[in-house]
Amino acid sequence: MVTLETKYMGLKLKSPIIIGSCGLTNSIDNIKNFEKYGAGAIVLKSIFEEQIRYEVMNSLKSHSNDPFYNEYNNISLKKDYEYAESLQYVSNYTKENTLKEYVNLIKEAKKSVSIPIIASINCTTPYDWYYFTKRIQEAGADAIELNIYMLPSDKTKNSEFYEKTHFDIISNVLKEVSIPVSVKVSYYFTSLAYTLSKIANTGIKALVLFNRPFSPDIDINTFNITSSNILSSSSDYSQTLRWVALLSCNISCDIAATTGIYNHETAIKQILAGASAVQIVSAIYKNSPNIISEINNNIMKWMENNKFNSINDFKGKLSSKNVKNPADFERVQFMKYYSNIE
Repeated sequence: MVTLETKYMGLKLKSPIIIGSCGLTNSIDNIKNFEKYGAGAIVLKSIFEEQIRYEVMNSLKSHSNDPFYNEYNNISLKKDYEYAESLQYVSNYTKENTLKEYVNLIKEAKKSVSIPIIASINCTTPYDWYYFTKRIQEAGADAIELNIYMLPSDKTKNSEFYEKTHFDIISNVLKEVSIPVSVKVSYYFTSLAYTLSKIANTGIKALVLFNRPFSPDIDINTFNITSSNILSSSSDYSQTLRWVALLSCNISCDIAATTGIYNHETAIKQILAGASAVQIVSAIYKNSPNIISEINNNIMKWMENNKFNSINDFKGKLSSKNVKNPADFERVQFMKYYSNIE
């Protein structure tokens, strides 16, 4: 009998289709709907480091008459928030207030559905995530996804700085929680395979390839900076596919593939390359939650046609380790034969 049941980060999923972190996963009604249509797990909308910092700073500024405020201004971020006791209280209160809403979302989601609920933290520095991750675990989240994204645009900082920041964040979180942790990364590394292999060995349970950054654009009529390509396109999966295939047989943790997954064909390709699960977001925005059941049903039909009974029967069947010519995944220059151009 054909089954879509699989495991990701040690969690049992009834389907390899995970709803990625987005505005849609901030609603209990949506979360219930996603389960109804066959989602295997839900990644909640991220709690953002920038949002927390902004709210803390605003609260501290409102206490500018405090005799210790100038002391805080002087030490700022240089001493990792080790400022005067009175302002520490204000900071903790603000952070707790910000976190409260997110904790409630986790609790309500866990009450409402039976599929795994994965909390998401969008971070760029080590900050004090130990405080948040402990509370997230206590709220009942089944796992945590660390969405780490830093644009390496500062010419005064080398690659070691950016890589160290990733490892510091991961280390701080892993010390505090016992639930599975995944890391969602970009491909901005000097040596991507080497760095991701090191991240995989930190004790995390999965890599999510890759996060989708904000992309700036320019409005030539208003002369304003705007955003572009907010949603992925169906052709965006190929970059992820390459790295899933190259890494899946060489690292010690699971991989979830994301970006450009709109149909069962692309989901199957990612699993054949070695992904344990796939995350979809744009496909739901552009279609409806019904796309989840459509992808699931078509994967099952494909499995039946190819005599596969489970996801494990074909997972990694076409990873770089198992294909006839592994170099195909590493080819970067076009040739007539490989580009399909006559």
